[in-house]
Amino acid sequence: MTAMQDFRNIDLKSIAKSAMEQYGFEAGFSRQVIREVDTLQEEQIWKENSGGVKDLRSLLWSSIDNVESLDLDQLEYCEPGQSQEINVKVAIADVDSFVPKKSWPDQHAVHNGTSVYTGVEIFPMLPDRLSTNLTSLKAGEDRLAVIIEFSVLPDGSVRPGEVYRAFVSNKAKLVYEEVGDWLEGNRDMPQSVIGIPGLEEQLRLQNKASQSLRRFRMEQGALELETIEAKPVMRDGTLAGLVVQRKNLARCLIENFMIAANVTMMNFLEKAGIPVIQRVVRTPEKWDRIMDVAAAHNERLPLKPDSKALSQFLIRQKESDPEHFPDLSLTIVKLLGAGEYIVLEPGKPPYGHFGLAVMDYTHATAPNRRYVDVIIQRLVKSVLEGKSAPYPLKELTDLSLWCTDRDKAAQKVERFMRKAAAAVLLGGQIGKSFDAIVTGASEKGTYARIISPPAEGRIVRGEKGLLVGQKVRVRLAAANPYKGYIDFEKDGVKEKEEKKR
Repeated sequence: MTAMQDFRNIDLKSIAKSAMEQYGFEAGFSRQVIREVDTLQEEQIWKENSGGVKDLRSLLWSSIDNVESLDLDQLEYCEPGQSQEINVKVAIADVDSFVPKKSWPDQHAVHNGTSVYTGVEIFPMLPDRLSTNLTSLKAGEDRLAVIIEFSVLPDGSVRPGEVYRAFVSNKAKLVYEEVGDWLEGNRDMPQSVIGIPGLEEQLRLQNKASQSLRRFRMEQGALELETIEAKPVMRDGTLAGLVVQRKNLARCLIENFMIAANVTMMNFLEKAGIPVIQRVVRTPEKWDRIMDVAAAHNERLPLKPDSKALSQFLIRQKESDPEHFPDLSLTIVKLLGAGEYIVLEPGKPPYGHFGLAVMDYTHATAPNRRYVDVIIQRLVKSVLEGKSAPYPLKELTDLSLWCTDRDKAAQKVERFMRKAAAAVLLGGQIGKSFDAIVTGASEKGTYARIISPPAEGRIVRGEKGLLVGQKVRVRLAAANPYKGYIDFEKDGVKEKEEKKR
């Protein structure tokens, strides 16, 4: 690549489609899928699925999501309980009623396993008429939902409640940045909140419950990590830049509620005595390397994996060195290992989720976006209706392995597209030098992240001796959006080699 390379006219959507196909995804929907979805009759489906369903449409439900999100999976509502408890209801979109098992849309969904969000283009697991319409908990629309109830006790612990089906109606589609900034005192109350009586009090109560949940989880050893993942942003079909989503109180609210809801769902299904898919992060095999990372920061971790000790180390590092904390977080995430889906048979002990410091955990709160959540929804309905489980053990085991594979593949596509987008932005800057931070150093290679645009690449020359977290000056050596890579060389290395010649 030359210094004058101009990538501005590159079709990133075509690259995204190719990346999808490279990792085994179907980037579009077949005629059979579209035809079946187009023939769905909402009123008929409501009629067929309304038996024994509660009516909770009068409650002050709201959603908080990204500004561009239309595939809304969950709503929240809470109210004060006895003895300073806060009773929470989470409504989950009823996708199963519109996507029967083995239907054409279901076959597509199980093949892809998840929606893929590349920033350049969204590749939804289900067609838009479903995910952004019939099964989306859109504002002002009556919808079928699965309700998960739990109580947040004064100490922040959770008492699981009931799981049942209901009709709901979203009263307000809210945005993370607006609500988060307001809750943190950085802006006035959003118009979307002002215009709805009682919503301010509702959101403040939700935030109170969320912060209580967070405190308790941190005391139990939950890991609060903060990695930098830049998201491509498109305007009028053109790449406008890379944006890093900032964690705020609104994002934490949804995260804490969803963790509690998923724990409650796992509790419900375990009591039913049926096999269920768990979401787990196993006890890290590379604990010795995590100990080495802590030692490099003058901290000592116990010889055996201990999430509480690791959590306290991370909290101290975030307070003492916030600039490098995202890079430390990324290192720990890589050493912890990826999450996976496994089947838990009745009566067997759960594997647990090391990063969340919980033992019983599943994915049940995003059925428009993840296929495992659709499976869990079908298991729930079988229990509520007193029917046999819709998945025999072997099928459930095979699906858990497949969904793990698809989850990892989706992450690879999204990572590839982040690098492809960064390569487009950097294409005309070959030879330019940047301040960077080393984000990875192992036998597989040494990587660094530059600040603007927030892009990560491999250091292909002068990498020896560099350590994770070290500041370094690098020169851009190559950028290729088609292959999704960015190469750096340590500043000054090329000149030294030329002098030797």
